[in-house]
Amino acid sequence: MSGRHVPREGVDFISKNPQNFHQLLKQNEINESRVFSDLVDQIQKAVWQEKYYKKILKKLAIGESVSDYSFEPQAKLLLFKDRVVIPSNHELQLDILQKHHDSPLAGHPDQEKTLKLIKRYFYWAGMNKIIKDYVSSCQQCSRNKNIHHKKFGLLKPLQIPYGPWNSLSMDFITQLPLSSNFD
Repeated sequence: MSGRHVPREGVDFISKNPQNFHQLLKQNEINESRVFSDLVDQIQKAVWQEKYYKKILKKLAIGESVSDYSFEPQAKLLLFKDRVVIPSNHELQLDILQKHHDSPLAGHPDQEKTLKLIKRYFYWAGMNKIIKDYVSSCQQCSRNKNIHHKKFGLLKPLQIPYGPWNSLSMDFITQLPLSSNFD
């Protein structure tokens, strides 16, 4: 059996240009590290601006132990149970939510997966509710969500009555908005 070369049209980028691929990977790593370092800088500044966490940081600085809290000296971050503390800065929380839910790499996971992913690295007060509210209000998720219930049944028309008041039916409509003078 002898092998011969068969030229193909669909050659992938890596086999065609491996040197450029590694340069691109390095550039992506640099870009990613810049984004990460910007996030770390924002977290560091925001933690010192919040009174509650400022007190904890001061106690940790003088050597007092604060239950479940620690300080990471290399990254200069406050940790709660080994997770980075995010203060009640809505913009910072929103940035983290977008990176872990909306980004193409995240892929719009459901509430539980998004919560689990963010809880792995970060902590902030009330994060469960904030994350669930964010994911449930995501426009793209609601448009692309699969239907998880049985199909609605067919409408069944009423039989024609033999005379007046032989058949009676009512539709109950609830939770209608109030309207002026017509309630």
